[in-house]
Amino acid sequence: MKFFLKLFAVFFIAATSFVGSASAGLIEEGVAADQAREADKANAATPVDLGIMSYSYTKTADQTAASLKYELGMRYYGSGATKDKQKAFRYFKEAAELGYAKAQYALGLMYFYGEGVAQDYREAFVWFKEAAEQDFPTAQFWMGQMYYQGIGVAQDYREAFKWLKRAADQGIAVAQYSLGRMYFYREGVVQNYQEAFKWYTKAADQGFADAQIGLGVMYAEGSGVTKDPQEAFKLFRKAADQGHADAQNNLGVMYRDGNGVAKNPQESIIWFKKAAEQGFPLAQLSLGVMYWQGKGVAQDKQEAIAWLKKAAEQGNGQAQNALRGLGVSY
Repeated sequence: MKFFLKLFAVFFIAATSFVGSASAGLIEEGVAADQAREADKANAATPVDLGIMSYSYTKTADQTAASLKYELGMRYYGSGATKDKQKAFRYFKEAAELGYAKAQYALGLMYFYGEGVAQDYREAFVWFKEAAEQDFPTAQFWMGQMYYQGIGVAQDYREAFKWLKRAADQGIAVAQYSLGRMYFYREGVVQNYQEAFKWYTKAADQGFADAQIGLGVMYAEGSGVTKDPQEAFKLFRKAADQGHADAQNNLGVMYRDGNGVAKNPQESIIWFKKAAEQGFPLAQLSLGVMYWQGKGVAQDKQEAIAWLKKAAEQGNGQAQNALRGLGVSY
């Protein structure tokens, strides 16, 4: 039986709890990714390429108007006295209708989250697609996510994979992680641990915590790689230091069991508590058991019951059974 929990199907897949995450900063992040991509192209370009790029980015009157409208939208979308999401939506839409990819992506986000306009996943999908077809990488990622989860469009893992691959090839870490996950769990593609390892590694090297956990699970279980608990521990630690509750829980397990690191119940308590305080039910269960047994901490049955209740209230069956056995309601 594998003690490492399987990673959740994000966003974010992700990150992230994808559907419920706030959109603040996503527009700016998408634009930054696009700017970085263009900078990389310029750095790698030959003089002939640069001539073509210079020509292709010469603004027409419509493009100039679209750019100005987009900038106005960004001003109203931001914080401070000028913040007005409805005005931001209006300017983004005007720019998007002129074919401006950044505005199309921003409009997709506003429809997705219901900012400045009624929430409408289908419209979000429409505008993400417009931007994605212009090779805007973060829009390609969102296309992949919407196909993956069946939000605003029928679920289709093959289409999800196609769009995520396009974003991953442009260096979007969460897309790289998502591809790794699809290869690992055989979602829309033939299971391939080597490909999973490759894409997890690309995202992990960018500091993406979910990918660090994915790699850690592969090393911990020996899935597609030589089993290496020490390497798993290092990867989980990197993600845990970013505040990732899954990784913090895994460190608690490893310190408790002496797997990949010297057994240390006191350190185990520290990491279980970090995850438990974020509402992670497995960590709450483990913390409750350790308080009950007095392992790594002074025995405290009241504290044990308090943590078991927290886990039980989230549906953890083991915690519920333990409380029933103690005659404690939850």
